[in-house]
Amino acid sequence: MEKVEVLLYVEKLKNAVSRLEEAINRVKDDLDRDGAIQRFEFTVELLWKTLRRVLEYNKLECFSPRDCVKKAFRHGIIKDDEIILDMLEDRNLSSHIYNEEKAKEIFERISKIYIKFLKKILKEIENKI
Repeated sequence: MEKVEVLLYVEKLKNAVSRLEEAINRVKDDLDRDGAIQRFEFTVELLWKTLRRVLEYNKLECFSPRDCVKKAFRHGIIKDDEIILDMLEDRNLSSHIYNEEKAKEIFERISKIYIKFLKKILKEIENKI
């Protein structure tokens, strides 16, 4: 894995986080909320894949989203793995089962907690490259 490839993944993640924030700020109805949740799903997918690339760049392997998050935490690439694991769980819930109440709860976490954490994690990743 070359550094330039890792930087491209980080840039894609940065764009995804920015688009997620834009979607959160535009939510006016259920359709907007569902679109923001879909952007969240995409962003979380890109997050763990970016962590995988950073680990590969550091000559470390991981095989699943959870494994990549735990190894990134263990090797000091990120400072907190629990919130990312929560995000993975919410991504799985939102993409496999549609439940109005669950969607509202997940959107609440996305808009109040996850978006701030995603911005923080981006800085952590950038500092480790």
